[in-house]
This record gives sequence, C-alpha cells and structure tokens, in this order.
Amino acid sequence: MDIFSILTLAGGLAMFLFGMNTMGDGLVKVSGGRLDSILEKLTSNRIKGVLLGAAVTAVIQSSSTTTVMVIGFVNSGIMNLTQAVGVIMGANIGTTVTSWILSLTGISGGGFLISMLKPSSFSPVLAVIGIVLTMTAKDNERKRDIGSILLGFAVLMFGMETMSGAVEPLVENEHFTSILTMFSNPVLGVLAGAVLTAVIQSSSASIGILQALCATGAVPYAAAIPIIMGQNIGTCVTAMISAVGAGRNAKRASMMHLYFNLIGTIVFMTAFYIVNAAVGFSFLDDVANAVGIAMVHSLFNIICCVVWFPFAGLLVKLAVRTIPDQRPKAPEEPEETPDELAVPGDRFLEKPAFAVKICWDTTVQMAEMAQRSLNYCIRLLADESGQFDEQTAVIEKRAARYEAALSVYLMKISSRSLSAQDSRQISVMLQCIRDFERIAGHVASVRDSVAALREKEIHISESGMQELMVYARATQDILSHTIAAYRNMDLAKARSIEAYEEATDSMSVELRQRHIDRLRSGRCSMDAGLILEEMITAFEHVLDHCSYVGACMIRICSEEDLTEQDKIPLEDSREFREDYRKIREKYVLPERQE
Repeated sequence: MDIFSILTLAGGLAMFLFGMNTMGDGLVKVSGGRLDSILEKLTSNRIKGVLLGAAVTAVIQSSSTTTVMVIGFVNSGIMNLTQAVGVIMGANIGTTVTSWILSLTGISGGGFLISMLKPSSFSPVLAVIGIVLTMTAKDNERKRDIGSILLGFAVLMFGMETMSGAVEPLVENEHFTSILTMFSNPVLGVLAGAVLTAVIQSSSASIGILQALCATGAVPYAAAIPIIMGQNIGTCVTAMISAVGAGRNAKRASMMHLYFNLIGTIVFMTAFYIVNAAVGFSFLDDVANAVGIAMVHSLFNIICCVVWFPFAGLLVKLAVRTIPDQRPKAPEEPEETPDELAVPGDRFLEKPAFAVKICWDTTVQMAEMAQRSLNYCIRLLADESGQFDEQTAVIEKRAARYEAALSVYLMKISSRSLSAQDSRQISVMLQCIRDFERIAGHVASVRDSVAALREKEIHISESGMQELMVYARATQDILSHTIAAYRNMDLAKARSIEAYEEATDSMSVELRQRHIDRLRSGRCSMDAGLILEEMITAFEHVLDHCSYVGACMIRICSEEDLTEQDKIPLEDSREFREDYRKIREKYVLPERQE
C-alpha cells in the first residue's frame, strides 16, 4: 500500500464522516423538533421508551444524538431517569440501522434490480436530486434540508466505496493481517473498538469503517466481534461529555448509558467465550463481511436490551449510587433542584435545533416558577395563618441568574445554521426571558409586601382585601394564560393577552380611587394604604410584562404564520371585543361600602 492509497483512504474517510454529519444535521432539521417532542411526551412506560428510542435513532441515524437529547431532557426536569433508561436502550437498537444501510456496499449480482441496490448505482442519482433541491429551493427551507440529507447520504456512500477500494490491496500485506490477528484477543479488540469510537464519537461511523475494512478479506469474525463490542462502549463518550457541567440527574443518565453498554459487553463476551470454549464456534475463523458485521451489531444490542429490560430499575439505582445526592439542602433552599432549570452546555451547539428546544423548555419553566411563587404569595395574602418561607426570594435570584446565562447561550446558538422556526424562537426567547425574569422580581415585591403586613401586624380593611383579591386572581389567570400561549407558541392566545391587560387596567384605577376614599373616611390606615398601593403596582407590572410577551410573539412571527384574521388590529377585531367583555364580567369588584 503506497502513499497514494493512504491518501485515498484518508479522503474516503473524510467523505464518509462529512456525509454522515451532513445527513444527520439535515434529518434533525427536517424533524423540526417534532422528534424531541415525541421523546418528551410519549415515554410513559418503558416499552414505549425503547420503541421510541429505536425509532428516533433510526430516523436521525445517531444514537449519540438521541442520548444527548435524553440527557438534556433529564437535566431540565422534563424526563426522569426511569423514563430515560428505556429510550437509551432503544437508541442502541436504532443505531444498528445504519450498519444495515452500509452493508448494501457488499451486494453482488448482475441483475438490474440487484445492481440498482448497490450504492455505486443509486448514490449518483441521490446526489443529483440533492444538489438540484439545494440549489433551486432558495425560499423553501424544507426542500433544502431534504437536499442536504440526500447529498449527505450520497457522499457517505461514496466515502464508503472509496475506503473499501483503498484497503483492498491490504489483503496481501502480512503486517496488516498480523495486526488484525492481534484483535482476535478479546481484550485488545474491545479496547481498539472503544478507542476508535471515542475518537470519532460515532459508533455508526466506526462500524462503517470496520465494514470497509472487511473489503480486504482479512478481517475474521474472531477479530470483528470484540471490536464491535468495544465500539458500543466507545460511543458512551459523547453522552458523558454532554453531561459535563450538567446536573446530577444528567450525569446519572450518561452513567446509565455507560453501564448498559459496559456491563452488557462484559456479560455478552463472557458468555460467548465460555460457550465457544465448550462448543467451538467454527465461524470465528471465517472472513467477516458487511452484512455479517451488521448482523452481529444488531444481535448484540437486541440481546443486551432484552437482558437488561427487566432490570432497568437496577440500572437506575446503580447510576444513583455512582453519583449520590449531595448533603441535605439548607432550610432556605427552594423545593426545586438546580437540575430543574438547565442551560445546555456548548456540546449541544453542534445540534442547534435541540439546543433551542432545551432553552425553550427552560424559559417555560422559568415562567412557571414565577407563577408558582405568585400563587404562593396570594395564598399567604388570603390566609394569615399560612406558613411563611423564603422561597420567592430564592426564586427571584435564580430567575436573574438564568436570564443572564440564557441570553449569552442564545447568542451563541444564533451564530449557527438554524431553521426559520428555530431562528424565530430564539428571537422570541431573547426578548421574553427578560419579561419572565422581571415577573419573578415583581412577584418578590408582592412577597415583601405580604411579609411587611405580618411583621408590622398591619391589617387591610375587609373591603380593601376583597377588592385586592379580585385583582390578584385576575393577575394569576392572565399569567397562566400567557405561559400557556408562550409554551405552545399559540398566536391566538397571545392576541387575547392584550384584551386581558386592557380589561384589568380600569380595575386598577378603580381600586386606587376606592382606596383614596377609604383613607379620607378613616376606614383604612396610612400604613395599610401604602402596602396596598405597592401590591397593586406589583400586580400591574406583572400584567404589563404578560402583555409584552404576547406582543413579542405576534411581532416576531413571520407573515405566513399569521392568518388574515390575525393581521386585523387588535382593537378592531371581534375576538378582542368579545374577550374584553368576558373578562370584565368575570372579574367584578364588590359593591362599594359607604
């Protein structure tokens, strides 16, 4: 093998890895976050988790990406470890689909149909279709992504063919044959497979390289099987890197992935070689081919999944014991764990569509955290005997931290190649996270006012309290409505937020006027009046920021997302007037007390 053959091999490997990466990115973009949502919502039991993990991985051609998704969901509190373990098992099965696709390079035969199944026959057709879609669909992002998928697949197959052709002369090279013979030693074979996969961070790619080497006719199953086992261990590196800097549960999810493959490999290899010692598998000396590699890869992962499935709970416990909980939280710590809100690490920037999804879920949780604090403060306001703690103060500080961290991270994502939908979501998030952070701050002001009432033993008059509670309940409902609109990017709900805000504006004016009347008549103390004014102002600010969120969603959405009805000015629309009327009827202040 001369220098030119080595250069050809390197070029083939480069094309192979580039094609796999391009195809994977295109598949993730075409999914448009839908696969993420499926994983998030349909993992209610372990069987569903395994099936979904396998299906999603088969579609996006990367178990590493699926596992990284799972770690992100676990880190953000969307998925628990019990749900995650099933998806991780399924991802290992789904990744074997790639090896079966790559095994098409080994098809032989002279018939037309057989010839068309060969990558060398259909890859040029896919490449032509892909480049036409990419170059002509300038305004159609979906077609461009499909073109990228086809081009990526074609380049991947060309790279596979190039590698196979480059290594064919090695069949007569004694040094190469002796190196492969070394890998017949199970320990060396596992180490070689693990190191190769850890370096390129793709088990599918490393399996493809092994399948290409089979073209030499010098790779026996005795060497191929240990290497395949090691490749399943090496693929865990990607997930473990993704968990660096994440919360404890994310680290546990990455450890579950490692233990699944590591213990599965040890058990499989031990059982296999014990049986081999007793029976003697004759096929171990046979020359491996691409189909055989795919078959061994699939059998190993399916067997591991079947064996581990009844003991999934044990896998979770093992991960928890490996990464135990920290010391008990101090009394002033909030109920939510730091893992509940998560900013993805830089590793996730390689899959910006997924990073956007995680950030979106985090901003939703920021808003829900503020909502829980508001509900808590209003309960304390209504019930003087309720237990008081520092939860809202801690939440305000946490919201401020995450607002700053998310802003920086979203700016990093915005420099990547994004779909139009992801780009809009980033624009919405960059503006709305500030509003959610400020809402948490104004809720903290409500908390301070309630604390002042208790500490100074100040009592608001009965009529003043009744009126304030009507306004407080309206604020609760509007915040809940705003979060629902934001969570689902629901433009219809976003448009109705303004009707809520307009309807409550006149309520705050009326509240203040009644308060002044009570002060003049001596039915309310000055101290109580000041605190009442502070709470009315805080509620007003919460409502203002809800309005800003709705306006931002409508403003940033593109024209094609808006119906003709949506383009009518709010104040002129029938829906606005109807919403305004319903809200005015729902939140009615009690009769004035003279």
